[in-house]
Amino acid sequence: MAIIARTLDDAIEPITDGCMLAVPRETSGVAMAATRALIRRGVRRLHLVALPTSTLQADLLIGAGCVETLETSAVSLGEFGPAPRFTAAILAGSIRMMDATCPALHAQFQAAEKGVPFMPLRGLIGSDVLVHRPDWKVMDNPFGNNDPIVLLPALKPDVVLFHAPMADRAGNVFVGIQREFFAMAHAAQKTIVTVEKIYDGDLLHDPLLAAGTLPGFYVEAVAVEPRGAWPLPLPDHYGIDAAHMAEYARLAATSDGFADYLQRYVHERRAA
Repeated sequence: MAIIARTLDDAIEPITDGCMLAVPRETSGVAMAATRALIRRGVRRLHLVALPTSTLQADLLIGAGCVETLETSAVSLGEFGPAPRFTAAILAGSIRMMDATCPALHAQFQAAEKGVPFMPLRGLIGSDVLVHRPDWKVMDNPFGNNDPIVLLPALKPDVVLFHAPMADRAGNVFVGIQREFFAMAHAAQKTIVTVEKIYDGDLLHDPLLAAGTLPGFYVEAVAVEPRGAWPLPLPDHYGIDAAHMAEYARLAATSDGFADYLQRYVHERRAA
């Protein structure tokens, strides 16, 4: 059963150097307070899997030197422009990039969720992505002739990390319609969640909330962090902080500017 951690640092303790860390897309519920705490702790050599894309979270972790391998289908700041530290790392060859597609990553998590070694997917046939992914195998459909299919290995993260609206004291976490959180938690060895608040009651016994609740036996630890996704949005709770994102894009365009951003917003203060 999940524990309600005393501090954020206690909750993220299982995220150690060299582990495979999986995080969600930028609009689902990104644990940004936890991300800043990881940078302050100086975690290194992460194999970061962003399901299926990322923005500020991946860029921050890469710029801070936390990431050794990145596996995702895209990293950008969206309307705020390219992800500057990701772009710099790719150009410098300082991280290993494992290109993927959105359907492929979801299929790999589903394979782990179901306890099978791989998942077949057809849409990759003929793409250049296969050239760069020797771990993705093409074989002939055993039930047909001359019918190639791609086999994708199951992705089993050491830790999944995300932010959600609330949890109860048993560690059950309400994720609402963000259904990918279920597959991520089912696939991972450990799931760590930051939440806006603790729900007074049993989420699994509330007829309005139970269907959107991840049971606590899939959760390692929960930490209460109000506005824990800031400056990214939390659906139905608060939107993106556009002014902050624009400031990040401006500062992170250079190494010195990024170092200034880290000092001001990661090492000296928490989210506003």
